Amino acid sequence: MSFGRLSRRHFARLAGGAVLGLSATPTHSADAGGTQQGFPAGFRWGTATSAYQIEGAVNEDGRGPAIWDRFAHMPGTIIDRSNADVACDHYRLYRDDIQLMKGLGATAYRFSIAWPRVFPDGLGTPNPKGLDFYDRLIDELLANGIEPFATLYHWDLPQALQDQSGGWMSRDTARAFADYAAYVAERLTDRVSHVFTINECSRLVHLGHGLGIDAPGLKLPQAELNQVRHNVALGHGLSVQAIRARGRPGTKVGPAENLVVCVPAIDTPANVRAAEMATRELNGGYLTVMLEGQYIDGFLAQAGKDAPKYTAEDLRIISSPIDFLGLNIYKPDHYVLAADNERGFTLAPFPASFPHMDADWLRFGPEAMYWAPRHAAKLWDLRSIYITENGTSATDEPAADGNVHDLDRVMYLRNYLQQLQRATSQGVPVAGYFLWSLIDNFEWADGYQKRFGIYRVDFRTQRRTPKLSASFYREVIKQNAVV
Repeated sequence: MSFGRLSRRHFARLAGGAVLGLSATPTHSADAGGTQQGFPAGFRWGTATSAYQIEGAVNEDGRGPAIWDRFAHMPGTIIDRSNADVACDHYRLYRDDIQLMKGLGATAYRFSIAWPRVFPDGLGTPNPKGLDFYDRLIDELLANGIEPFATLYHWDLPQALQDQSGGWMSRDTARAFADYAAYVAERLTDRVSHVFTINECSRLVHLGHGLGIDAPGLKLPQAELNQVRHNVALGHGLSVQAIRARGRPGTKVGPAENLVVCVPAIDTPANVRAAEMATRELNGGYLTVMLEGQYIDGFLAQAGKDAPKYTAEDLRIISSPIDFLGLNIYKPDHYVLAADNERGFTLAPFPASFPHMDADWLRFGPEAMYWAPRHAAKLWDLRSIYITENGTSATDEPAADGNVHDLDRVMYLRNYLQQLQRATSQGVPVAGYFLWSLIDNFEWADGYQKRFGIYRVDFRTQRRTPKLSASFYREVIKQNAVV
């Protein structure tokens, strides 16, 4: 089922506390501790990666430079002074990596396509050898019983577009992205039935164009930053239309976003409603406009004179109906309490002692995995959700016997998956889960210092070694339940 703009009647029902699409009665039996057992039949279990973080081979088979190529080679941008010129050498070792997936029992794989491999200059004449790699990858996945889920954009903008028009500062990039999406859809949707448009609009805008931490390393004033935000959303909408026009019938499309996760501080009806309102408002720059066809009043009021310039036709395009929503969930962003104020909620500040994982930004809050899809399903009347990323970095030091006993990651995954199991048992329409990540990789500005894989990579030899978390995840997949 496709969904796009939602009616005022829907939000009137929401304000009245109606639960949309959620079962009042758990669909699975509970054990003595009350934990719901098992995921729905046919639930997709997979892993996720991105092209720039694992492929390497940046100068091979006609690939053009990406903004991350230039950024990673600039002094002071990557903590360990590394780059992704080789990364995990997945471009050559993809068959071996697919065998790792098969060994887990995974039934799906989310990967991204490198735009500069397909269009080295971002537009114009496509590079056949670039797409040939993804043909080989997809065929190998299918031969091993693994369903391919493709992401069109995971931040590797062709450098030529950045140089020529300012990248996402220009509407021309949104149109170029649609042309790229159309070409890929025409070539690959005979075998790829699920396509994600853009991964994490919010991060690529905020960190790449506001804080300068990610490529292209800009620190734009607020008005220009909000225009980039709008252009990225427009690129999403135009690519949805392009995939509809050029993809095979039945191709399903949607974005993958790291929505701002709002958790009720105490699970009471008033606080739950407050967390729902906060979720809608705090995602006003991306998901709300994509799914409702409008920038909400709160977003526009906060932006003021710095609000993006747009037309009614832009909003219609941005809210082109989608088939599913991908959610990247790592942590809670806010704990919310009901309040007697204009917003109807207040955000509780995080104490300094709040627990976090190996990465300081990754607060440990498993309940985020329950509330994020639950809120999204109710707010926007969704019928299909995928958890497109979830995982954690860990210390990952090999023991004396050479094994990696990443108990911290196992603990993290177990607790988050228990909350996801709780959600699906209550009817929240999550159809699959993609663990981030299959293998250790180039972790953006952190370089190779932070390891998110369930297989350890020796970046000198490219040897892959399973961690304890790989054994844990294999058993979860086997039982279709948290173990």
